[in-house]
Amino acid sequence: MDNQTASLTQPVALVTGANQGVGNEIAKALAANGYVVYLGSRKLKNGEEAAAEIGENAKAIQLDVTQQQSINAAIERIGNEYGRLDLLVNNAGIAHGGTSPKNPEELMSTGRAVNVSLDEVRTVWETNVFGVIAVTQAALPLLRKSSAARVVNVSSGLGSLTWISDPACWARENFGIVYAASKTALNAVTLAFALELEKENIKVNATSPGYTATALNNFKGTDSLEVGSREPVRVALETDGPTDGFTGPDGPMPW
Repeated sequence: MDNQTASLTQPVALVTGANQGVGNEIAKALAANGYVVYLGSRKLKNGEEAAAEIGENAKAIQLDVTQQQSINAAIERIGNEYGRLDLLVNNAGIAHGGTSPKNPEELMSTGRAVNVSLDEVRTVWETNVFGVIAVTQAALPLLRKSSAARVVNVSSGLGSLTWISDPACWARENFGIVYAASKTALNAVTLAFALELEKENIKVNATSPGYTATALNNFKGTDSLEVGSREPVRVALETDGPTDGFTGPDGPMPW
């Protein structure tokens, strides 16, 4: 089989926010498993540096999930180059609307329901919720051309209302309207897409990396990137798994 034929039979994936953190780990694992991986990055230069480190199966693509024009251009390029998309990983996410990294304590002091700024909520939800809807909708024509299409949304245990509402939950103090509730909304979006696309045999799942040390929490998380990426990587690579699931490092999670 020549290289041209091989590239046409390789599975094709798009990972948003793939230039660093969990998204980058997912992209590495997919490339190592034979995928052509498009690394979505708001700043193309960051994506190009990350793709160069991964190697030949990785391709940088400029993608800002809050800009429809950027989304459309990225999907158009993938369509022109491969004609289909087998896997979409909606990983891009932000924890707050500011530019400087905040630790979890700072995030909670400004993210409580009683004092949160609506502008902050809108900024975070624009990426974490509306961005996922926009990218998934745009990618659907290419996903429909795959024989085993999947969408994986990188969520968080903080999005689980069942867990947070348990009086014994250690994370109750960390539930706010900005980031945590955006992941609850993301889970609802995941389920809505999963139920709608089940009839087309496109699988949609949400997965939580656990409390991973990333730029999201100013690297205060307790799990390494490698550990935190295991479950998202497992779900992303699972071609014959279930749909409408929400899992974390320890297995299924309650919605």
